[in-house]
Amino acid sequence: MSKRALAIIAALGATLIYGLNHSIAKGVMPTHIRPFGFILLRVLGATLLFWGISFFGPKEKIDRKDWIRLVLCALFGMVINMLAFFKGLELSTPINSAVLVTTTPIIVVVLSAILIKEKIHWRRGLGILIGLVGAILLILYGSEIRQDAPNIPLGNMLFLVNAIFFGLYLIFAKKLIEKYHPFTLMKWLFLVGLIINIPIGYQQFSEVAWTTLPMDAIWKMTFVVIGTTFCTYLFNVFALTQLKASTVSSFTYLQPLFGILFAILIGADHLSPVKIGAAFLVLLGVYLVSKLPKQKTG
Repeated sequence: MSKRALAIIAALGATLIYGLNHSIAKGVMPTHIRPFGFILLRVLGATLLFWGISFFGPKEKIDRKDWIRLVLCALFGMVINMLAFFKGLELSTPINSAVLVTTTPIIVVVLSAILIKEKIHWRRGLGILIGLVGAILLILYGSEIRQDAPNIPLGNMLFLVNAIFFGLYLIFAKKLIEKYHPFTLMKWLFLVGLIINIPIGYQQFSEVAWTTLPMDAIWKMTFVVIGTTFCTYLFNVFALTQLKASTVSSFTYLQPLFGILFAILIGADHLSPVKIGAAFLVLLGVYLVSKLPKQKTG
């Protein structure tokens, strides 16, 4: 099997794990662990794993001038982004999260226009509008009465907060990614993220009955730490060595498909006309935003 084929499998594997995560992480909150405690566990586990593999990478030091950017990236990507997503998952449903997480490309385009003055082509502008309508439709009219989803509108809003801060993370991290080896960058990002998350999540982390956790909860927590946080990053890094970044990012569009199918398969969620319509609008908006304008010739 060629390296390109393996890279495609790796990118597909990362997307599959992300899709499964919506239902798997939901399955242990808040019965066994609450969202902020879960994030502390997730970041702690990832920090240990990334520091462990960093010894196989080059020995690099972070330049003093880059520390402010690195701390901001950790705050956006390993703290606010994760906390908002898991709290939203506790309050809302796996299908809603799978749909709304794909608004990230739209958010990135809008933030790039604001922060780095990147021009928005008319097709992208239309995509932003359509995707926004889909997100608002899901937030305002996607409410239902569910014991495991006590505040769906607020949860859906938090998914958008997650997308906004993940978009900020991508924009701010771009220069660091170009400058440092991935192992170097991730070990420091997660360590800084861990330090910030400790006072936020320690109380909920300490409430977990670690010695009496059922095996069902243990494997789901392990999946989130090793699978969703650690393996997906390694898979994407390998995929980027053989494929263009645009090709790897295009696999994001499959995440709602995996997420929705898995949620329905295990009975964690169900489809409704509002969810189907909102998903269509969001994905159409993402497609238009991601589609490059035709180059003029002659």
